[in-house]
Amino acid sequence: MTCIKTFLEFSRRAAIALPAAALMLGMHAASAQDSVRIGSILSVTGPAAFLGEDMKAGMEMAIDDINAAGGIGGKKVEWVFYDAESQTAKAINATKRLLSQDKVDIIVGGGNMSGIAMAMVPMVDKAATPFISTEGSMQIVMPVAERKYVFKSTVDDDQVIDRVLDYFDKKGIKRAALLADNSGFGQSAVEQMKRLAAKRGIDITYESFNPADTDLTPQLTRIKNASVQAIICWTVTPAGVVFIKQAQQLGLDKLTLVHSYGFVDQRYMKLAGDSVKDLLLVSVKFPVGQDLPDADPIKTRIVDLSKRFEARYKRKPNQFVAQTYDAMMLARAALEKSGGDKEKTREQLTAITGYQGVGGVFNFSPQRHSGLDKDDIVMLGYRDGQFRLADYK
Repeated sequence: MTCIKTFLEFSRRAAIALPAAALMLGMHAASAQDSVRIGSILSVTGPAAFLGEDMKAGMEMAIDDINAAGGIGGKKVEWVFYDAESQTAKAINATKRLLSQDKVDIIVGGGNMSGIAMAMVPMVDKAATPFISTEGSMQIVMPVAERKYVFKSTVDDDQVIDRVLDYFDKKGIKRAALLADNSGFGQSAVEQMKRLAAKRGIDITYESFNPADTDLTPQLTRIKNASVQAIICWTVTPAGVVFIKQAQQLGLDKLTLVHSYGFVDQRYMKLAGDSVKDLLLVSVKFPVGQDLPDADPIKTRIVDLSKRFEARYKRKPNQFVAQTYDAMMLARAALEKSGGDKEKTREQLTAITGYQGVGGVFNFSPQRHSGLDKDDIVMLGYRDGQFRLADYK
């Protein structure tokens, strides 16, 4: 497992003068006094690597911005990073190491897979160490009473679904299908759709698939026979490209096709080709900062980070960059006031309100550990090689 660590430099002369055991103690004391340790777990290899690359870049930019501004309480951030390789077992081992060996002050990032983040939850709670997840499923932070130390920098499934149903109301859509993968991310959406659609008077047909599937023709054929007006696909995997292409082949592109917020990635759009011309995606505002009204409270922040990201990495950022950048900045806000005391850090996270990030405006409370709301969500399209705003409110 690869571990990338940034340590403060220590005097070589002092190292020579001290016995080995005393040197180790001195290094630990200096680190505790002069730096703040933030641990992160993402998947930058394996099937989820396409998400992890941008999420890691968002964290790198945040860490650099924090340290350039003087660190946290005058202390530099010491970042301890592990690659989970898209494997829950490796993420669990990395979490154990962050908690017991690296002794981090907070963990930011849960492997960029909801299943991995949920596997980390009982470990961080038992260790009473704050954890800001950058993953999607609302089950990561619910119920709050059982996840006291866990917070989330992403929108919740029920908010995203409710936003899509708002759009359906506008368009007079009363019959739709939800095609969700059978991961924790997909099945959480199914659970929330069953709860919300009934209240909104919308009839939903449900189909599922394996995240690794390369043929969705059977599911799409059944959906076609159900005579729906719209289809929502819920996955973060390349199977979502299969959905778009095969929907077009079956003539379903004449319906309203919607992809979930986990699929807002330009690489997927390029893989899907011209089949995305009428596709809608539900997302936070970050990918379309240039299209937002000037009065939007986070437009300036989005435009600034987007320009700096593109200059540094030579590619456009996506919403996954926003998730991790915001998570690091939320950690900073709490650690600034807590002085590194973990219980106080947890309390300070619950007290964050009105925080203007790049993914939205965050409002936490002791009863609510997801900071974003439905107002932070918009509908996007993809035209001329970039995401464009399709529906603001």
